Amino acid sequence: MKTNPFKYALVVLACLSLCVVLSACGKGDSESSDLLNFSDDTTAAAQLVSEANEDLNKIKVKYKENEAKREDLKDAMKNNDVEKVKRISDDLVYIINDGMALGESAIGKIEKAQEMSINADFKEYLRLKELSLRKQMEAFENYRQAARSLRDGYNPKDEKQRETVRAAFTTRNENFQKIMDEAKEYSKQANNLAKESAKKGN
Repeated sequence: MKTNPFKYALVVLACLSLCVVLSACGKGDSESSDLLNFSDDTTAAAQLVSEANEDLNKIKVKYKENEAKREDLKDAMKNNDVEKVKRISDDLVYIINDGMALGESAIGKIEKAQEMSINADFKEYLRLKELSLRKQMEAFENYRQAARSLRDGYNPKDEKQRETVRAAFTTRNENFQKIMDEAKEYSKQANNLAKESAKKGN
């Protein structure tokens, strides 16, 4: 089953909202290893995380608005409709550009949160989520380049060139999947850490 590249936008840092929930664990004695200690910058860091999620929710909206473009592009390639292939590919390039700008904004906020005085578990959680997001950004750059190759090089009248472009598109899609799998692993590690920290706070 092929990966829907835009669908991963729904996954990007979705579980960062756990930070707000986990703030309830910041109670107990100093040896309880609670996740959030309100004598530090936890509240401010959690606010930055919330703002990062707002950026990422905008990516989710873009995905929903443009979900049909993937199938439209496949149909256009199947029908050798060069004008439509180039138009949809161009749209995808700019959509991904916008999404990556939002992703960079989210990363900046997460980095700032990590620099604050926060619990070690919370800091590690954010570090793993940042790594996940950076991997996803890398993957989307692969997909953006794939869309650019179709936009700039797709020529149904030149069979050799068309197959070359299609092969490059396929390779970049495969790279997208591989990198996204790495991103998901970082995210999984972060989520497991959050669960364990929440248990310690109970």
